[in-house]
Amino acid sequence: MNRQSIRLLLVAVFWLALPCLAPAPLIFRPGEGWTYEPVGGEGKWMQGNAKDQLGVAQAAFDKKAYSLALKAARHVIQKWGLSDYAPQAQYLLARCYEATGDDAQAFKSYQMLLEKYPKMANYDEILQHQYQIANRYLAGQWFKWGFLPLPPWISGQNERTAEMYDKIVKNGPYSDVGPQAQLKIGATREKQSNYPLAIKAYETAADRYHDRPEVATEALYRAASACKKEAQTAEYDQTVAGQSIAMYNDFMALYPKDSRVPEAQQFIVTLKREQARSSYEIAKFYDKRKHWNGALVYYNEVLVQDPNSPYAAEARQRLEELKRRTPKAAP
Repeated sequence: MNRQSIRLLLVAVFWLALPCLAPAPLIFRPGEGWTYEPVGGEGKWMQGNAKDQLGVAQAAFDKKAYSLALKAARHVIQKWGLSDYAPQAQYLLARCYEATGDDAQAFKSYQMLLEKYPKMANYDEILQHQYQIANRYLAGQWFKWGFLPLPPWISGQNERTAEMYDKIVKNGPYSDVGPQAQLKIGATREKQSNYPLAIKAYETAADRYHDRPEVATEALYRAASACKKEAQTAEYDQTVAGQSIAMYNDFMALYPKDSRVPEAQQFIVTLKREQARSSYEIAKFYDKRKHWNGALVYYNEVLVQDPNSPYAAEARQRLEELKRRTPKAAP
């Protein structure tokens, strides 16, 4: 037998003997999967009843031993899911996920808790946890794939964040965080540049919480501002600009003492000027192609929208010339 064969034989003998000499730290249990167990401690965290098992989970959580708390709480849910101790175990499960930075799983676990046990005494506290998780994602925290953070354009971050806020609102529309969550739906849609959905979210907040002036005021102002942003993305369709002006006017009429009224007035001036510019460009388009009736309509719109705009003087001049040229077409 050569040296190479002897080496291979020794390696094989050592490998086969290893499981007998060293206890394996990985334990597999049906329904639970693989878990790590310290040498000599296999199964010692498992108790014979739900109360004691929950006690293990709670004690581990208090000591920040989140891995042990997770599997102990999960064992309560899997084995005694209909017991009185299951809701608290589900709560600990969610808290462990949140404490270890797995916010998406934590939110999901809190949601499951609220759906399965809607009469939880700490219902409002759970909503607060969900709200804080959604806020972290809105602020820029990335969703993960396993342990790997995913860029927002891959994970669909804004869409998932909006869905979180939507669930919070459905869980507790009139809770402490419900109104703010509805506003945050609008903020998330604005981050997507999806202004129609942002406006819809803000209008829902203004409607639903009309009896809460601090929320309704904010919602109406944000709706008008989102409408303004949408108008600024449009070249020749200024319908949205008109809607924004109407919203700002409603805001000023309903809340005349709000500190943002001067700002709203300035925005209206800007929007009207933009409307006038757009109408002027359309009028020139028709004028150049000798479509006199169309040119007349839009030159006149310039004067209606903003008679003091830089475009008004030329619009008046062209109106007079076109009226002389096409008197029957004059409005």
